[in-house]
Amino acid sequence: MSEVERVYTIPLRDAYTAPRKKRAKVAVRIVRDFIKRHMKVEVVKISPKLNEIIWSRSAEKPPRRVKVRAKVIEEGVAEVEPAEAGGS
Repeated sequence: MSEVERVYTIPLRDAYTAPRKKRAKVAVRIVRDFIKRHMKVEVVKISPKLNEIIWSRSAEKPPRRVKVRAKVIEEGVAEVEPAEAGGS
């Protein structure tokens, strides 16, 4: 299988409808669901660096959007990391 790699800007605004103390956790779930839907995979592995970016301003204030690079590493499994190139 050829390795598929895509860059997405994922809006996390829906995390702000959750209770304040749960927003970062909900943001991680939003990233997972977005990648599952768009890459058509069952398992999504989020890199520690992306997790740190989401949690960087505590659980109450995750970023409004995050730019990520997603790769299908094997059948049904995707790996997600921050997209650093591009100045975002």
